[in-house]
Amino acid sequence: MNKDQVNGRAETVKGNVKEAAGKLVGNERLTTEGQADQVAGKVQSTVGDVKSNVGSAIKKAIDR
Repeated sequence: MNKDQVNGRAETVKGNVKEAAGKLVGNERLTTEGQADQVAGKVQSTVGDVKSNVGSAIKKAIDR
């Protein structure tokens, strides 16, 4: 796992917690922030996944 994958997944978890807390206390702003954090985390995770896949493809091409 690379840094983007780890940070993205952590951001997604943070967003889940924020959203749940916002719903629990009835705070719409906190709920929305949590949802935004989840989206940002998923994007960052995807960037990390793409980097990893590209790196693997390059390594395979070089190893041929």
